[in-house]
Amino acid sequence: MTVGTPIERIWPAPVTGALTDPQLTALYGRADRPHLRVNFVASADGAVTLDGYSAGLSGEPDKRVFGLLRMLCDGLVVAAGTLRHEGYRAVRLSPERRAWRREQGLAEYPTLVVVSGSLDLDPAQAAFADAPVRPVVLTHADAVPPPGLTDVADVVRCGTDRVDLAAGLAELRRRGLDQLLCEGGPHLFGALTAADLVDELCLTVAPLLAGAGPGRITAGDAGVPRHLPLRHVLVAADGVLMLRYARDPAETPPAGAAPAA
Repeated sequence: MTVGTPIERIWPAPVTGALTDPQLTALYGRADRPHLRVNFVASADGAVTLDGYSAGLSGEPDKRVFGLLRMLCDGLVVAAGTLRHEGYRAVRLSPERRAWRREQGLAEYPTLVVVSGSLDLDPAQAAFADAPVRPVVLTHADAVPPPGLTDVADVVRCGTDRVDLAAGLAELRRRGLDQLLCEGGPHLFGALTAADLVDELCLTVAPLLAGAGPGRITAGDAGVPRHLPLRHVLVAADGVLMLRYARDPAETPPAGAAPAA
């Protein structure tokens, strides 16, 4: 059934009428090989936040797709800074979405994966303390965990003095977390792009101008531009655009990705 503000597909083949959740699920889907999807929202002039938070850019249609993408993934990847700043709570799903996952042979909930070089994390934060599935923290050999963190999360060391993202993704896939969804922040997205680990970008464009000040959805050191073909364009009745870019399925998997069986 369709919920809330209607969403329609306008490209590549227009679909008349509002898309239902099953139709949206099929449009985004799960890849047939290990896959890293990144999801962001931005203003029409490229801002990643409004008044310091991404929530000001996100409306009901974006939240709807946001929830479906969480339903589709095995692991939800987020940088420690974003976890703290956005006040992440435990990753939970509605009964209907948990039932869908069971029908697909998946665990009822995706696993939260936090990327942290400093391990400046609070084990009492709800994202850890109330998690329905034990989270994973990717860090490096020199980082010292705060008291109590290893009681609520698996701390995985990848790299010596900084987090080796390719090694971290390989470890997640060894644990069966093949379909990964990254929700940021910008520095993590930039680092994943620089390491050529991004397979897909889902970008919601809010119909507003934020003005000067806020950063972009990506940050960090400059890297090599990479072509990422547009796969579909959705539009909500309130003017929000939802763009999906993804590698060609026939393209050689990026570093850190196991080849398809």
